[in-house]
Amino acid sequence: MLETKKSQMVIDQQSIGTPYIPIHRFKKNFLDYYAEFVEENKRPGNRHLQGSLNQFKLFIKKPRILPIEITENLSKRFRTFLTNKFTGKTPADYFRAFKRVVRSATKDGYFRIRPAEDVKSKTNACKKLKEFLEGDKYRSLISEPLRNCEFRDAFIFCCYTGLRWCDVKNLRWSQIKDKTLTTAIIQKKTGKPVELTLHHIPQKILEIRKDKIRNVPKRSNTQKGRPVFSLPTADGANKAVRKWVKRAGIDKDITWSCARLSFSIVLQDVNTDAATVALLLGHTTTRYVNETYKRHRPKDQSATMAKLPDAEWDYN
Repeated sequence: MLETKKSQMVIDQQSIGTPYIPIHRFKKNFLDYYAEFVEENKRPGNRHLQGSLNQFKLFIKKPRILPIEITENLSKRFRTFLTNKFTGKTPADYFRAFKRVVRSATKDGYFRIRPAEDVKSKTNACKKLKEFLEGDKYRSLISEPLRNCEFRDAFIFCCYTGLRWCDVKNLRWSQIKDKTLTTAIIQKKTGKPVELTLHHIPQKILEIRKDKIRNVPKRSNTQKGRPVFSLPTADGANKAVRKWVKRAGIDKDITWSCARLSFSIVLQDVNTDAATVALLLGHTTTRYVNETYKRHRPKDQSATMAKLPDAEWDYN
């Protein structure tokens, strides 16, 4: 082993200043290269790289894949896999992350020609518009009791903060200070996390939960390091929310992701400008607010039509 290391060091020295890349520098399993790239290039609040790696592993259905197997045809099949599984911009975001890894691997000598270069990223427009809660439905849901207070508190918390499922599931007490929530989303311009001033309802949720855990013996981790909510899988949470919504008399297919959309729409209904909503959602531009997190149908069609010019119609 020692002799092998010495030989590799000699080859490394000899290759300096030449286009030759020693063979021991290459990873035989492309998943190892992929994982290393993700680890070295990950940014807080940006999950596309890690998400693309997770989906690529599910796509290939095996623990190893040789670099020679990464072809244009495989890239096309991976893109189809993503568009069949996800809607909206998620397939394109994950595939762009995959192409970024392949582009880097090409520069590192794994490929002579980029195998995914001519395979364009594709979005997958959802044919069904996502449901959301109107302001009065917030009150209906809050008034409807739910036995599992973890679901209830966490979902309402998301409705009043715009947090995603993954954000609220991983929310820690250390992110809460007085009336301010520091999210895991990092602003690209400032390099600082997004801070939200909490509405009095999420504040009340936190106060009650704090009172409950004060008498709970502390373990090795401090209270600040503990999760705020104890939540199961996303599937289990969505099933509970659907049943809760139905009991509240709300005839809509509401899932956890609807809380973030509802947060955005309710704010826009009271004339909050798109830039402010985008900031509260943790976006760097208003693009997603104008394209995704918006109302796709009028709140009150009759009230809208009544704004058209009125006149007396005396013709037969």
